[in-house]
Amino acid sequence: MVDFFSEYQLILISLAGIFGILMAFGIGANDVANAMGTSVGAKALTVKQAIIIAMIFEFAGAFLAGGEVTSTIRKGIIDASTMVDTPELLVFGMMASLLAAGIWLIIASYFGWPVSTTHSIVGAIVGFAAVGIGMDVVQWGKVGSIVASWVVSPLLSGTMAFMLFTSVQKLILNTDNPLKNAKKYVPYYMFLAGFMISLVTLMKGLKHVGINLSFVESLAIAFGFGLLVLILGKIFISRQKVEANADKNFHYASVEKVFSLLMIVTACGMAFAHGSNDVANAIGPLAAVVSIVESGGVIGAKSALPYWVLLLGGGGIVIGLALFGGPVMKTIGKRITELTPSRGFAAELAAATTVVIASGTGIPVSTTHTLVGAVLGVGMARGIAALNLAVLKNIAVSWVVTLPAGAVLSMIFFFMLKGIFL
Repeated sequence: MVDFFSEYQLILISLAGIFGILMAFGIGANDVANAMGTSVGAKALTVKQAIIIAMIFEFAGAFLAGGEVTSTIRKGIIDASTMVDTPELLVFGMMASLLAAGIWLIIASYFGWPVSTTHSIVGAIVGFAAVGIGMDVVQWGKVGSIVASWVVSPLLSGTMAFMLFTSVQKLILNTDNPLKNAKKYVPYYMFLAGFMISLVTLMKGLKHVGINLSFVESLAIAFGFGLLVLILGKIFISRQKVEANADKNFHYASVEKVFSLLMIVTACGMAFAHGSNDVANAIGPLAAVVSIVESGGVIGAKSALPYWVLLLGGGGIVIGLALFGGPVMKTIGKRITELTPSRGFAAELAAATTVVIASGTGIPVSTTHTLVGAVLGVGMARGIAALNLAVLKNIAVSWVVTLPAGAVLSMIFFFMLKGIFL
């Protein structure tokens, strides 16, 4: 088998690299677009500004914190030890998974469906493993917990977003003097935002850089960052002036301007954390292929991560967002419910909080499902009529289809690669 890998080394690594770029492109087009969609829909950022911010922070997250070492098999979905004697099948499977998940993400992005990149790659890995290797290779318990997250993620973030936006309405928007109350209460929301976003970044964004902080240390740093944001926010808000005879709408405009600034802060933090975490969906299988091929067929528990693989993942994400991110951004930001900066802020903060809770408790959640649930929660706070139910139905169907779509495509590509090389 060493002969097989030495003979086809360049071809296998080149093909895996191309499929990895395609997967990263899909992540950029779909996942990054929905992370930025709330800011664009709320008009806190233009599409161009959102793309520039995402390009900088997603790439920084993917390259700086994307991982020195990545697990060979994403999320422990299959048992690699059963394939020690047939490493070539694992290589074909990982390549087929990247190609299948990448194609499905691009199809979903074209139609503007915000689907989960993690679920796409997991479905693909389950597909090739169950049919190409054997049903007993798949860790079905893990797959079950991922299916459960379809309900848990949106429910948790939706409830939080509902409560957050209801509190903004009661304390600020639905009062006689919105700006006066904004000056009083918004700094606390700013503290919450600074605290949660820095916690997401510390817990999900820096765990691979070699900075190993305990949960208590992360909490302390996040608390300090939250206080800093609170102080800066207080200074900014105190400068907001409104003439005594200005109408209530003008007061609203001043309040929304405060929330716009806050949304930009949350968007940057979420982009960094997302880049560092989800780039693994593209580079994990790619790193596994490179490791097995270069070692002549040895399957390691961990794969060393060459820098060119991180560059490839970060670059692919950025290109995917820039060229193909529009449709999904539009779905999240405009088509589910009408967003303003205060509504968008509540959704983003709820999504970030859910990600932190999930990381701390080990619940597998999807960033996409979390954000869609949060936007839904904000819409519910204004009544069911504020929601576009037809769009929500399409999104729900696309979520259910993602796992089987990835699985079927992966099976096809697996047998094609096997037929070509063996």
